[in-house]
Amino acid sequence: MADSEVAPPARPVGEERDGNVRALARGLAVLQVINRKGSVSMMEIARGAAIPYPTACRIVQTLIELGMVEREPGRKRYRPTPMVLTLSRGYSAEDELVRVARPYLVELTRRFLWPVSLSTRVGSYMMVRDSTHRLTTLTLHNYAPGFTLPIVECASGKAYLAFCDPEERALILQGLFALDGPAERMGRLLLAEPTLLERIRAQGHATQARNVYTAHPGKTSSLAVPVFRDDRVVGALALIFFASAMRMREAEERFAPALKATAHDITQALAATSRHGAGPEAPQGG
Repeated sequence: MADSEVAPPARPVGEERDGNVRALARGLAVLQVINRKGSVSMMEIARGAAIPYPTACRIVQTLIELGMVEREPGRKRYRPTPMVLTLSRGYSAEDELVRVARPYLVELTRRFLWPVSLSTRVGSYMMVRDSTHRLTTLTLHNYAPGFTLPIVECASGKAYLAFCDPEERALILQGLFALDGPAERMGRLLLAEPTLLERIRAQGHATQARNVYTAHPGKTSSLAVPVFRDDRVVGALALIFFASAMRMREAEERFAPALKATAHDITQALAATSRHGAGPEAPQGG
């Protein structure tokens, strides 16, 4: 019995459990697609969650009955209801990180004009906690807090994976192998390259050319650096730019040093907050 708790059980013993896990994973995937896009058709839901159309219909109907999703009046489109906010109620561990980091994000966008985001890990995804997309015209979409990206398909996730401790990394990889969506398959493929995370650690930042999992796939690229607290990575800071505006190498040369310096300043501000219980001193422009 002890072994069955560690390794996946042989069929048919695990069939019912695997089916329940798959059903839950599909339900969460559907809710994430609807929550991310705000207004979405059933076909877009099925494609975004990588599930058959009939399955998407059944899951959406269940979410409607639960009050999590509603159909837009007169349209065959679906949107989340305020009920989804109850899923995050009581989760405030990242509030202080956002409060401390906010002035630094604003200063980076003021300096470079490109939007900047702060994200943290949620399972095998990176979730945007704060961003400056509303503060600049150099953006294609306002990525509000709550937007998620597959951890290995974004610069923030790669930076997080490279710098988190081995135990946490092992748990993340276990999650990637537990599911079989397109993002998870690509994640396993990317992580099969043994030097990927080593290169990120050596250069101190991660990159993602032509981001796929965004509102406008392939239109933007990004680079990201880890943010630490008490010598442990707690999130990642990313700068997003139009892929057509510059090559990745140029972006790294222009933005990576400032991103690293800003992440260091946020880490220092978090440490000061822990010691004194005071808010951070806002960064000086220049």
